[in-house]
Amino acid sequence: MKALSVINFVVAALFVACCCYQAIYCAVRIIRRRRAGTEKEAGRLCRYGVLICARNESAVIGQLLDSIAGQTYPGELVEVFVAADNCTDDTARIARAHGAVVYERQNKLQVGKGYALRFLLGKIHEERGLEKFDGFFVFDADNLLDPHYIEEMNKVFADGARAVTSYRNTKNFGDNWITAGYGLWFLRESEYMNRPRDILGVSCAVSGTGFLFDPRLLEKTGGWEYFLLTEDLEFTADLIARGEKIRYCPGAILYDEQPRSFRQSIIQRSRWVKGYLQVVAKHGGSLLRTLVSTGSFACYDTLMTTIPACVLTVCSFAVNTGMFVLGMLGAREEMGVFFQSVLSALINSYLLMFVMGLLPLITEWRNIYCSRGKKIRYAFTYPIFVFTFGLAMVLAVCGNIEWKPIKHTVAVSIGDMGPRTRK
Repeated sequence: MKALSVINFVVAALFVACCCYQAIYCAVRIIRRRRAGTEKEAGRLCRYGVLICARNESAVIGQLLDSIAGQTYPGELVEVFVAADNCTDDTARIARAHGAVVYERQNKLQVGKGYALRFLLGKIHEERGLEKFDGFFVFDADNLLDPHYIEEMNKVFADGARAVTSYRNTKNFGDNWITAGYGLWFLRESEYMNRPRDILGVSCAVSGTGFLFDPRLLEKTGGWEYFLLTEDLEFTADLIARGEKIRYCPGAILYDEQPRSFRQSIIQRSRWVKGYLQVVAKHGGSLLRTLVSTGSFACYDTLMTTIPACVLTVCSFAVNTGMFVLGMLGAREEMGVFFQSVLSALINSYLLMFVMGLLPLITEWRNIYCSRGKKIRYAFTYPIFVFTFGLAMVLAVCGNIEWKPIKHTVAVSIGDMGPRTRK
């Protein structure tokens, strides 16, 4: 049993060794809020296509399209395209009524957002030509955009960026501890990962939705060929391995809906973890080659963000479970050492996760729309949300994980989100 304490210490040390550089990211975020140059006006107004893949999203897609129509950016330079993907409701009709160009897709074999995006880009290529657009935005149907979203993204894109990601906030932060957990998770990703990366000149990472890319990148990548369970991370890893850099635009604020039920949350996050492992299997080699040949810190960052949490958590869980079983079978007198080791590891992990959630809560306090009491309460439940990734990891490794749609029901407008505080 004493060996368990050593093993848990080694696992903790490996976590620190792999991820301690993120403490530098935190310091950079606190000391320096902006990357120099992001405040300047765009040199040109670009023409954009907006890509939305929607599966039975009749409850929310109208509000997203309204928020796009309400942008301060010239409307004649923005065209919206919707892939009504395997829909059985009136998503297509609602999207057309809001002025979008809609293509309906029925394919039960190639399921997932990656396939829907390739279908949508293929239709645009056939009928319009991708070269008619300077860039393409990618949104999910449940998103809402701040009125200045495209205007702000255009400043960074027109400055020479080939891919840009944005600030991700939450529509329903205050619903319960699960939605608040997601909210703090994405705020940390935006402000304590992507913003410092951008300040330091390291490539950022796309996070599912709310990003912009130059269609000329598709010539380099051979088209949109990202079909893993986490097509966003696959897109990110492929671009970074090819030497491309993804920029961050803190002034472009996007809101999306988070799952409320624990079951739905675990299903979604197990898909994320499975997707992470798929990305490592497919692109890990190219990331390592680029890292060795060019010394790209972005490749190291991508690998460290993906691998350690999955592998070390599963290993730790397996070792602790094995020790528990052995102790119950033949070494019960040493179970005190087991429980002491596990308790110490849990307390230290809780405190670390608490600080990780507390930082974005404090700095983004005015951008989180729920009561003061809930904000404080959910700071203490954030570590529990992170711990439940352990269950998602076990399911991802042991279960048969497939892409499944998440039902969205929070039908609010951008005006319902309250007054915005610009960055």
